[in-house]
Amino acid sequence: MKKNIVVLTGAGVSAESGINTFRDADGLWEGHDIIEVASPQGFAKNPELVLDFYNQRRKQLFEVSPNKAHEALAKLEENFNVSIITQNVDDLHERAGSTQILHLHGELLKARSSKNENLITDCTTDINLGDLASDLSQLRPHIVWFGEQVPLLELAINITEKADILVIIGTSMQVYPAASLVNYVASNTPIYFIDPKPSVGKNDFNNLTILAETAVSGVPKLVGILNQNV
Repeated sequence: MKKNIVVLTGAGVSAESGINTFRDADGLWEGHDIIEVASPQGFAKNPELVLDFYNQRRKQLFEVSPNKAHEALAKLEENFNVSIITQNVDDLHERAGSTQILHLHGELLKARSSKNENLITDCTTDINLGDLASDLSQLRPHIVWFGEQVPLLELAINITEKADILVIIGTSMQVYPAASLVNYVASNTPIYFIDPKPSVGKNDFNNLTILAETAVSGVPKLVGILNQNV
C-alpha cells in the first residue's frame, strides 16, 4: 500500500516559472491595491478593471512552463499516493503531470456565474463585461477573493487528515484558512518545509525538517530522498 503524501504549495512554487507572486512587499499587486482587484467590493465597483486584471494573469499562463519543482512532484507519484493542495490558481501542476490537485483558491482557467458559485465553466480566453453565464449573470473569474468563503476547505481538511507525510512548499503559512491545514495532520507525522526564507522554526511542529531552499532546488532533492526510502 502506497503511503499518502499531502503537498501544500504556494506562490513560491510558481514564481520560479515566471509567475508573479501574489503581492509585493508594499502590499500592491501589479500596482493595484489587493482589494481593488481581488474582492467582491472591487468587482462591484469596477468590474472592467478586475476582469482585465485576471485576463492579463490568464494570458501569462500561456507564456510560462512548469519548473523542476512541479516536475519532481509529478515524479513522486511513482511511489506514493500524492495529493497536492495548492493556493496557486495556475495550471502548472497539471501540466507537469500531477494527477490529484485541489485548487483551494480557484483556477484562472475557469470562469463562473457571479450569482452562483457552483456554476463553473472552462475558460481559456478573456472574460469581458457582458459575457454571461448560463443563468444570465455576468461571468467572473473562478477565484476565491478576499472576504469570500473557501468552498473546498473541508475537502482539503479531509485529505490532510490522511497524510502519512506532509510537504509544505513556497508558502509563508500566513494566509488563512490555508495555513491552518497543518493542524490537521496526525501528531508526529513527518513534515517537510521548503522555502528559501522559512517562516517556521524547528520547534514549531513535531517531526519537522526545514529545507531553506527555493522550490526548484529543494523539491527535487526531497523527492530523491523520499523515493530512496520507499
